[in-house]
Amino acid sequence: MRLLLAEDDAQLAERLGQQLVALGYAVDRAADGVEAEYMGLNTDYDVIVLDLGLPRRPGLEVLANWRAAGLSTPVLILTARDAWRERVAGFKAGADDYVGKPFHVEELAARLQAIVRRMRGGGASRLSHGNLTLDEDRQEVIFAGGATLALTGTEFRLLRCFMLNPGKLLSKTTLIEHVYDQDFDRDSNLIEVYVRRLREKIGSQRIETRRGQGYRLVEPDDA
Repeated sequence: MRLLLAEDDAQLAERLGQQLVALGYAVDRAADGVEAEYMGLNTDYDVIVLDLGLPRRPGLEVLANWRAAGLSTPVLILTARDAWRERVAGFKAGADDYVGKPFHVEELAARLQAIVRRMRGGGASRLSHGNLTLDEDRQEVIFAGGATLALTGTEFRLLRCFMLNPGKLLSKTTLIEHVYDQDFDRDSNLIEVYVRRLREKIGSQRIETRRGQGYRLVEPDDA
């Protein structure tokens, strides 16, 4: 799942970015409002974390411009804990939730998960496809008989992308954009490597290859 983190505090952005990566997000970072607005409008993000106190262009203006341009990506705003007027203004501008500074990463992660679950119409931190379930909190696969299997961070991000788009053909470019951050080498063959590793863990028939087009998650009987 790809996330834009718009935060001008370099130390906070670095620390938070690392923690979000550990939680399974591919994180792109913007250090000012102009850069954040451009990236939000020109990249397909699953969710955005937006600090309101950005230089060059305030976060509220960025958010209002996104919504005016038709961007519907969920946005969680960061603001001072006692700045209730900013929170109200943020919601009026189109924010989906907020976290007050200082905050615990666990709270931020929980709110992000809740936003994404609402977006996809679900209520639990698990994704299911056929007899396969992905526990997002534990980053592990649960099979029909109850057996569990741990995933690496990249395997988890890749399988979550597939399970959020069951049966949909996903190009290599799409998978890269939602699994890795902006610095990833787009010509790398790591997607093929991790698709092969996932097949070894969940069954070779679960991920179908369409040569020259991409991959899709299928039920074994559909393969």
